[in-house]
Amino acid sequence: MSQATDPFLATRKPLPGASTGRPERNDPRERRRRHMVELLAVCALALVPWTVVLGVTLPTDYRVHAWRTTWVGFDILLLIALGATAVLGRRRHRAVVIPALSSAVLLVCDAWFDVSLALGTPAVWASAALAVFVELPMAVFLFHRMYNLLRLQWTPLPSADTADRAGGRRTAVVEPEESP
Repeated sequence: MSQATDPFLATRKPLPGASTGRPERNDPRERRRRHMVELLAVCALALVPWTVVLGVTLPTDYRVHAWRTTWVGFDILLLIALGATAVLGRRRHRAVVIPALSSAVLLVCDAWFDVSLALGTPAVWASAALAVFVELPMAVFLFHRMYNLLRLQWTPLPSADTADRAGGRRTAVVEPEESP
């Protein structure tokens, strides 16, 4: 019988000072986390009408004055992110997650912009090939590696009983015997 169907467990309150495994509602960290999630949800919802407005009002053709500066700047940003990933990865530093995820996102953006801006031109095939065979596989590789790294960092270690059942090394806790 689960806690949801067992009336005794559903109404039982934890003992004073006992942890329920969930953060307290009045905990300042939990309140900040809730506010951050709410802010992100509001931003995502506000982006929907803005995207519709852009889709309706933006011109299909636009002449750009700082094209070279934009793309060189973007590639410099990508170079910095990839370089930081390489340096922190070489040092086996946990902070490698930040530039690696940034690099992956920038690679996806680069593939998107390259292909979408080349549509209708002969350069679209080279852009699509670069996206499919270089940028997107590299982004997927980085996402996958960082997911595994984060999963390893935040996965609790198995208890001694679990490790014993899984064939792992058993560690016994020796408690002192009571004297008669």
